[in-house]
Amino acid sequence: MSFTPPAAPCALLAAASLAVPAHAHAQTHALAHALAQASAQALPPAASPVAEVDSVIVTGARNPDDPAVVAEARDRLSRTPGAVAVVAAESYEDRYALALSDTLRSVPGVFAQRRWGEEVRLSIRGSGIGQSVHLRGVLLAQDGVPINAADGFGEFQELDPLIARYTEVYKGGNALRFGGAALGGAINVVTPTGLNTPYDNLLRFEAGSFETRRLHAAIARRHGDWDLYAAGTWSGGDGFRDHQEADGKRLTVSVGRQLGQDREVRLIVQGNALDQDLSAGATQKDALTNPRATTPGAVSFNYGRNVDSVRTTLQTRWRFSDSLVFEGGIYGSDRDLYHPVPVVVDNHYRTYGGFGRFDWNGRLMGLRADAFAGAYYRTGDTDARVFTNIGGGQRGFRIGDTLQQPSGLDVFAEGRLFVTDRFAVIGGGSWGRAGRDLDNHLNPANDADTTYDWFAPRIGLLWEDDNGSQVYANLTRSVEPPSFYDLVQSPVPQFVPLDEQKAWTAEIGARGRRGPFRYDISAYRAALKGELLNYVVTADIPAATFNAGDTVHQGIEAGLDWRLMDGGPGRLTLRQTYTWSDFFFDGDPVYGDNRLPIIPEHAYRAELKYDHPAGWFVAPAVEWVPRDIHVDYANTVKYPGYATLSLNAGIDLPRGVTVFADLRNLTDEKYISNAGAVVDGVTGAQDVYQPGEGRAAFVGMRVTW
Repeated sequence: MSFTPPAAPCALLAAASLAVPAHAHAQTHALAHALAQASAQALPPAASPVAEVDSVIVTGARNPDDPAVVAEARDRLSRTPGAVAVVAAESYEDRYALALSDTLRSVPGVFAQRRWGEEVRLSIRGSGIGQSVHLRGVLLAQDGVPINAADGFGEFQELDPLIARYTEVYKGGNALRFGGAALGGAINVVTPTGLNTPYDNLLRFEAGSFETRRLHAAIARRHGDWDLYAAGTWSGGDGFRDHQEADGKRLTVSVGRQLGQDREVRLIVQGNALDQDLSAGATQKDALTNPRATTPGAVSFNYGRNVDSVRTTLQTRWRFSDSLVFEGGIYGSDRDLYHPVPVVVDNHYRTYGGFGRFDWNGRLMGLRADAFAGAYYRTGDTDARVFTNIGGGQRGFRIGDTLQQPSGLDVFAEGRLFVTDRFAVIGGGSWGRAGRDLDNHLNPANDADTTYDWFAPRIGLLWEDDNGSQVYANLTRSVEPPSFYDLVQSPVPQFVPLDEQKAWTAEIGARGRRGPFRYDISAYRAALKGELLNYVVTADIPAATFNAGDTVHQGIEAGLDWRLMDGGPGRLTLRQTYTWSDFFFDGDPVYGDNRLPIIPEHAYRAELKYDHPAGWFVAPAVEWVPRDIHVDYANTVKYPGYATLSLNAGIDLPRGVTVFADLRNLTDEKYISNAGAVVDGVTGAQDVYQPGEGRAAFVGMRVTW
C-alpha cells in the first residue's frame, strides 16, 4: 500500500510544538511516541485530575470525571481497533447547537457544513462526495435505530441535538457494531433516560441573529423500577439567507422499566412537525459578494422541505450473566414529506425494522477474549409522487407516481483475542443483502426490481499499555448499494444500471493520554471501485449518478488536547483538530488522476478555552481551510479557502442558572462553506455554492434543578 503524505506541514502538530518531518513517512506509532516524548518534556504531570467530559478523544483508560454513561460509552468504543469518537452533550451545552455541523465540529475527519437549517453536507473520509443533497455513505442512527431510510438514503431534520446524551462516531469500517458497511461509517445519537440525566428539570432559552429563537424543556423522573425522560423543543428563525424561514416542533418521550440488575425494557416515541423554507444555491460571485440573497425562483416557487413524522422504538437490554448481554429492539416510523423545489415532491414514508446484538466477554483457549454478533433488518414502502410546481409551492400536473419498496439485512460479528495481556487480534465481517422494488403507477412497463448482496470482512490489531494508550491497525471492506435516489433517474426507463460502490480501506492509528496531552491520530487509505458520483461518462448518458472507475481516498485525522494550565488561577486547554483529505481519480479515462471535488484538502480548527474557578469561561476559536477547493471533476474551477474566528463564553450563576454567548464569524468573512459537485466548471457553472453564514451572535440561558 502506497501512502503519500500531505504537501503542507501539519499545522495541528506544529501548534503543539511537535516536530514532524515534512516527508511524514513515519508510521503512526512513531507519531504517538513523539507525542509522548514531547508531553513528558513540555509540562510536568498535573497535580490533580481534570474534568475533560467535553473531550471527544477515546482512550483505553477511563476518565474519573466523566459521567458514568459517557465513561461507559468511551470504554465500549475503545475496544475498536480504529478511529472512533464520543461527543458528550456537555461539550456543546453552552453553545447554540442546531445541527451536526455544530455538535461534531471537533471530530477530526468529519466534514459537516450547514446548507440551511438542520440540513448539512456530511461526509466522513469522502463519503457521498457526489451527493448534492441529503445523505449517503454514513449510517445515521438514534439509539441504534437508523434514521436513514431502508435504502440508505438519509437526512438530518429529525435530529435534535438538545436530546442527545452523547453521540458516538464510528469512522469507516469501524461501524461494524451496527452491521453497516458504508465507506463513511456510522453516527449514533443516544438519547437521555430518567436514569442518566444530571438534572430533574431543565429549561433552556436561546435567541440571536437572523431572528433566531429556541425554547427547550425537559424532565427526568425515576419511581421505583420505572423511569421517564420527556423533552420538547420549539425553534424558529429567518435564517442567514433570504427565504430560509423555519419553524420546528419536536417531542421526545422515553419510558423505561428495570427488570433486575442491568435488565430493562424501554419505549421511545418521537414526534416532529418541521417547516423549512429553502434558499437555492448561489453562483460563486453572489456567494462571495451578496451571500444573503437567493434566486427569484426559490421565492416564486416557494422552495421548502416540510416534514411531519412519528418514530417509535421498543428496546431491551438484558444481562444474562457477567459475560453475556443482549441488546435489541423493533422500530417503526411514519413520515410525510412535502418538498417544493422546481417540482413538488410529495412522499409518504413507512419504515420498519428490528435488530439484535449479543456482547460476550470471557476466555477462549485460556486467553482473554470478547466478541459481539447480531443482525439488523429494515424494510418499508414509500408512496413517491412528483408534481409540477405551478408557483408558490402548489401542486400541478402529476408527473411521477411510484411505490418504492426497499429492504435490507445485515448479519455481522467481530471478536477480539488477546494473545498477550496487551495485544489483541481482531477478526469479523458482515454479510448484507439489499432489495429495491419499484412499482410505476403511471407506466407499469417501467416497473423494476434488483437485489444486491455482499460480504465485507474485517481484520485488525490492537495494542494497549498500562495507561490505556493504544496503537491499532485494521483492514476493512466496505460496500454501498445504490438508493432509489440513484436508481430512478428520468428519462432513463426502469432503473439506471448501477453497481455497488466497493472499497478496501487500510487504517493505522494511535490514541491516548500522556501528561498534559490527549491525542488521537489515524491514517487511512481506501481504494474504491465504482464510487457513486454525479459522473457523466459520455454526453449521451443522462444519468445524474454513475459508477466511476478506480478512485482513492486517503488522509490523516488528528486531534490533540493540550492542558496548558491546571489549578490555581484556573484551567487553560488548547483543543485542536486537523484533517488531511487526499481524494482523487486513479487513471480514469476521462479525468485521469484529477482530484475529487468538494472536500477541502486541509482543514484545521483550534479552540483555546479558559475555565475560571469562579464558574465562568471564555473560549476563542479559529476554523481554517488554507487552500482553494475544486468544485468540478475536470478540476477547472475552485472556490476559495477561508478562515473564521468565533468566541464562546459563559458563566454559572446560583440556583442552577447558566448564561452563555456564542459569537460567530467575528470578522464577517464572506466565504463558501460547501458546494454541489459538477462535471466541469464551464458547462456546470450553476447555482451550486452555499454561502457561509456571516457575523452572528446568539445568547442563551439554561436552568436546571
